[in-house]
Amino acid sequence: MTETALSRPGAFGTAACTLLVLITGTNLPSPLYGAYAERFGFSTLTVTLIVAVYAAVIVPSLLLAGPLADVAGYRRVVRPALLLALAGTLLFAFVPGTGWLFAARIAQGLAVGAATPALTAALLATAPPGGQGRASLLASTMTAGGSGLGPLLAGLLTAFAPLPLKLPYLAEAAALVLALLATARIPGARSGRRWRRTVPRVPPGARGRFAVAALVTFLAWGVAYLMLALAPSYVSSRLHTSSPAVGGATAGLLLICAAGIQFALRRWPARRAESLGLAGLAIGLAGLVLAGRAGSVALLLASVCVAGAGQGLAFMGAARQAGQAAPPDQRAGVTAAFWMASYLGGGLPVTFAGLLSVRVGLVPAVNVFAIILGAGCLLACAVVRMAIPARDPLAASD
Repeated sequence: MTETALSRPGAFGTAACTLLVLITGTNLPSPLYGAYAERFGFSTLTVTLIVAVYAAVIVPSLLLAGPLADVAGYRRVVRPALLLALAGTLLFAFVPGTGWLFAARIAQGLAVGAATPALTAALLATAPPGGQGRASLLASTMTAGGSGLGPLLAGLLTAFAPLPLKLPYLAEAAALVLALLATARIPGARSGRRWRRTVPRVPPGARGRFAVAALVTFLAWGVAYLMLALAPSYVSSRLHTSSPAVGGATAGLLLICAAGIQFALRRWPARRAESLGLAGLAIGLAGLVLAGRAGSVALLLASVCVAGAGQGLAFMGAARQAGQAAPPDQRAGVTAAFWMASYLGGGLPVTFAGLLSVRVGLVPAVNVFAIILGAGCLLACAVVRMAIPARDPLAASD
């Protein structure tokens, strides 16, 4: 019996929990940048550059580690990635200055880029028979849930618990240590092939469907991070409070809604999930623009919830498509390509919006990109409905 088969009973849950812990940790800093800016005296531009460097290092990490996991085994990639994530987390806990924030974010970006495709591929490889749809759903739910849980926990612990700006990271460090101990359950068998530095490849017959999935996930995460960048600052200014709990709760609300809708509508086929998800994203962006003009916190929160539901559906459908497009011996490489599109979506729009905000202000800059992304969502919705058949055999319902 192979190592993968022996590891299968515990590997599925271990990979899911490890992914949740990892993504939660990398989103802890989101509501805390205002506190760091006040402590170290840096501007909005510096925050934008910290976000940008995280996105920049994820891409080469995905390119190198995705194909490597297919050859060396998932465990041999996940373990060093978790150690790197632990180093970045401890840097945040004891950061002495602005430069160390960049170092911590680089470590986290490299860790996420290396571990995410390997953990997603491990979920697909160790799923029960006929359970690949469930594995794709679990990967997207853990990602959305962790992305929302991180800001929420960081904001609440920093505001109401002892050791502000330290306790969230110390708790995450403890969780990462437990995840490291549990990685023995993740498959680690080598494939026998030699690793070559290459761009992750998608099988020719699946490239059309994969391109649609990549477009949808790019837009889904582009909208999510654009709103995550605006919501904490906007709500704090409207409520005249700088409490990280307010910013963290607002930021977490979007992706907690995303995780909830994924679980509630987990049996929806990819075409319906992507179509309605993209429409929800466009509506949420329109509400965001109107909330900025009207100065309405209630409208902003409603828009965050609608956009979160849309993000969850769109990403769920896209992840399902990408998972079904990956042949067994290329899972990590194909999922690396999918996550590359996801993280480029999460990094590029918010980075350019941040750079523009230095010249025109935060709200006008975000409004410009909200209009651009909203139009992109509507166009992508039309592409999805043309490219994916209504009765999609790849839309697993398990």
